[in-house]
Amino acid sequence: MSNTATLATLSGSDLAADPNWWRQASVYQIYPRSFSDSNGDGLGDIKGITAKVPYLKELGIDAVWLSPFYPSALADGGYDVDDYRDVDPKLGTLADFDEMSAALHAAGIKLIADIVPNHSSNRHEWFREALASPKGSAARERYIFRDGQGENGEIPPSDWESVFGGPAWERITEPDGTPGQWYMHIFAKEQPDLNWANREIREDFLKTLRFWSDRGVDGFRVDVAHALTKDLTEPLISKVELSAANTGTDGFPDGSHPFWDRDEVHEIYAEWREVFNEYHPPRTAVAEAWVHESRRARYASPQGLGQAFNFDLLQADFDAGEFREIITRNLADATESGASSTWVFSNHDVVRHATRYGLPKGGGKHAQGQDGKGWLLAGAPPEELDVELGLRRARAATLLMLALPGSAYLYQGEELGLQEVAEIPDTERQDPTFFRNKGVEIGRDGCRVPLPWSPEGDSFGFGAGGAHLPQPAWFSRYAVAAEDGVEGSTLELYRQALKLRRELQTSEELQWLESGAADVLHFSRPGGWQTVTNFGDTPVELPLGEVLVSSGPLDGGLLPANTTVWLR
Repeated sequence: MSNTATLATLSGSDLAADPNWWRQASVYQIYPRSFSDSNGDGLGDIKGITAKVPYLKELGIDAVWLSPFYPSALADGGYDVDDYRDVDPKLGTLADFDEMSAALHAAGIKLIADIVPNHSSNRHEWFREALASPKGSAARERYIFRDGQGENGEIPPSDWESVFGGPAWERITEPDGTPGQWYMHIFAKEQPDLNWANREIREDFLKTLRFWSDRGVDGFRVDVAHALTKDLTEPLISKVELSAANTGTDGFPDGSHPFWDRDEVHEIYAEWREVFNEYHPPRTAVAEAWVHESRRARYASPQGLGQAFNFDLLQADFDAGEFREIITRNLADATESGASSTWVFSNHDVVRHATRYGLPKGGGKHAQGQDGKGWLLAGAPPEELDVELGLRRARAATLLMLALPGSAYLYQGEELGLQEVAEIPDTERQDPTFFRNKGVEIGRDGCRVPLPWSPEGDSFGFGAGGAHLPQPAWFSRYAVAAEDGVEGSTLELYRQALKLRRELQTSEELQWLESGAADVLHFSRPGGWQTVTNFGDTPVELPLGEVLVSSGPLDGGLLPANTTVWLR
């Protein structure tokens, strides 16, 4: 089937078998522990997701991306995996997973599972075996163990730093009780890096891909896809040398970093692609790869994962010129690589865009401060946060995004217009980045607070036993029940736009139309579908045409500030 087939022209059975379903899909990310709690223990679970399938179907999405649901101690929100082929008992069972998968597919919704290949948890049976085994053993070869420096090995093998703060090496105690080797962890110490030079690791992950694919998983989101292969040739390069060699703003543009974005990683994904292609339709994958722009297409290759996250709009200010440049460039890159582009504004790792856009300088990288979340350190929204403006811009940006060629990734709660939760007491925070960098980094808990389903109750309908992260009183205004059926609500805007998107979707191209105003973006899609966004502070003349949907109320023949419309 060609890439120009529209969703609207495909029957249900054809859509299920369409190998290109992912190219322009609307994908809804669920953070399972914060979506819906079915048993009242304060933690969202698999049965909670199954119970909300009718809600997801009415929303109009094409696929669900499920953040990690595996057994985990939650040292990093589930991204520390104890067992790659099971469900966390606190979230349910494999039978519950199968029931959820069947319910989603019956509703016409695909299922994408998060996979975490760079590291396991320190509770994984392999790592426990490595700790109990001697230096040089096959068990230790599954991970990255090195002798320390110094007279007694008391100095880490290198001065590399963890993404979450502190050293990237942790020393172990040997089975005989003496201080021993060090293991590498790019992230938390509870997340030891796997050794992808070991063939056993590669074979086991192929087994994992088949395990979930056989259970109905349609695709995979690959966590930290750019970090698997590493050059650990001795002597290890120092962080000073790394800094001097890194001339790019988004990493090494030549693949020479010892553990980020090395060329060899694509040998792994070529093997994964062979597994994906064993299924009909082929399983899909999207890479989380924070790499230099010139190297993103390697992950999105049809011979590899097929798609890679494009975070450019997420990091951009709410600015017409910046948006146009990013869109033009990424569509050109997608055409050249044969992939489809991806678009995203919010996810489980960043401040919600309805809040970012209410901050000074347009809601992008500049608005949040150098550390990305500095304004949250006060424990409350800053005085300069304009909640109303932020939501208005977020709605406009999302409506523009849903009109773009490529796939759109939505994060749970953004369809409600949810704001970032700043007011979480230190004693109730969970993110390791907060504890490792206290006073510097606030962490990601503010976008992971459980969803409000009802305006009332201790957990606003999330579950009968409270919520594992505290929900603020103002959540009641954003509850599903408070917005359901309410004309002009953010929830109804998403439902309307997603429905229209399916009906209007066409080939993966757009044409820019001149608007005559620097703060306005105007483009058309084949078939007469047009999108106009006013990024400015004053109304502009609305082009002629039938208004299909608007992110905000219109003013006669004028398009108000911070508003997007679809026309034909």
